Amino acid sequence: LIRKWTTLIEAHVDVKTTDNYMVRMFCIAFTKRRTDQVKSNCYAQTAQIRKIRKKMTDIMTQEASKVQLRELVKKLIPESVGKEIEKQCQGIFPIKDCLIRKVKILKKPKFDITKLMELHGDGGDDAGVEMLRPENEEAQNTLSADIAAANADDE
Repeated sequence: LIRKWTTLIEAHVDVKTTDNYMVRMFCIAFTKRRTDQVKSNCYAQTAQIRKIRKKMTDIMTQEASKVQLRELVKKLIPESVGKEIEKQCQGIFPIKDCLIRKVKILKKPKFDITKLMELHGDGGDDAGVEMLRPENEEAQNTLSADIAAANADDE
C-alpha cells in the first residue's frame, strides 16, 4: 500500500451523525502514476494536496452527517466513501487506494429512558409463555438445581 515515489495524503474530520454519535473519520490516499508517464515519481504539489484534503473532509462530512451510525457502517464496508473521494479528486490529481482508514466514536448520545419506552411501548402484552415441556436435567443451571434441592429438603 505505502510505496516510494508517491505522495501519501491523509485527512481526518469530526462529524455528528443523525443519531447524535460524534465520530472521527480518518482517510488515506496515494497519488497514482499515469499509464504513459515517463517520470519515475508522481508527487503532488502542496496546493493540490490541500485541495484533495479539503475535498476529502467535505465528502466525509457530507456522507456521515446525514445518516445514522448503523447506515454509516454499512457505507464503510463496501468502501463507497473512498471511491466517491477518488472519483471527485481525479480532476485535481489522480489518486488511488483512497480508504477510510479508521473511525473512532468520540461521543455517544445520552441514554433517554423515555424515548426508549416510547419506541417499545409499555410491553404489557408480551409477557412470554410457559415452556410446554420440563427443563432437561443437564440443562438446569446450579442455582435452579440448588433451589430444587432446598425445596426437596423442606418437604
